[in-house]
Amino acid sequence: MAEIDYSKFLPSYEDMLMAGMHYGRKKTVKHPKMDSFIYALKDSIHLINIFKTGEELKKTIEFLGKVKDSGGMILWAALTKHSEAKIVEIADLLSMPYIKDRWLGGTLTNFKTMQSRIKHYKETEEKLANPGFSEKLTKKQKHDIEKELRLLKEKFQGLARMTKLPDVVFLSSLRHGALPLREAKRLGIKTVAICNTESDPTQVDYAIPANDNAKQSVELIIETIKKALV
Repeated sequence: MAEIDYSKFLPSYEDMLMAGMHYGRKKTVKHPKMDSFIYALKDSIHLINIFKTGEELKKTIEFLGKVKDSGGMILWAALTKHSEAKIVEIADLLSMPYIKDRWLGGTLTNFKTMQSRIKHYKETEEKLANPGFSEKLTKKQKHDIEKELRLLKEKFQGLARMTKLPDVVFLSSLRHGALPLREAKRLGIKTVAICNTESDPTQVDYAIPANDNAKQSVELIIETIKKALV
């Protein structure tokens, strides 16, 4: 089977600049291990070298492509509001699990308990969808179950596809990823993250040096990965 040239999926440098992908954080919060990805300081803001961003994005896509092609599972974690829509989109298109809003403690390290909660969510959804079951409920009982289902859906809808521990966890922001990163490391699960200038890129297996604070930047990265994998 011929090797895929993933460089063809990369955005142009002009598009990366337009998306603000090169804007880092204030110099006062720079992590020293990000030095190799920074090319300048302007108005007390570090600017990320987008040529390096392109290189690391290509490596990341190649890695994720191999995981997907081998039947591996990627857990997509939207750790910021502006990453949610694209994370849900790529996870749905790949039929893979996702988390949005916030990481649930024990998602990986307490997997057995998490599976039982996901099972309860699925069973509750199936029961309520069954007319024979719904018709027997009082108005109050139905209201209470519907309320419970809404809460369960918020937490577990994206995780319903996680039938086993993932092979990789994708973090939309390393800055907000302390808990999932700790759980993944404990279990030896590979990690990928968008990494701004205040974070330590060596904490993950694949770091994409880029602005994780701008919606356009994050969406362009995830869209690029989507085009390569879907």
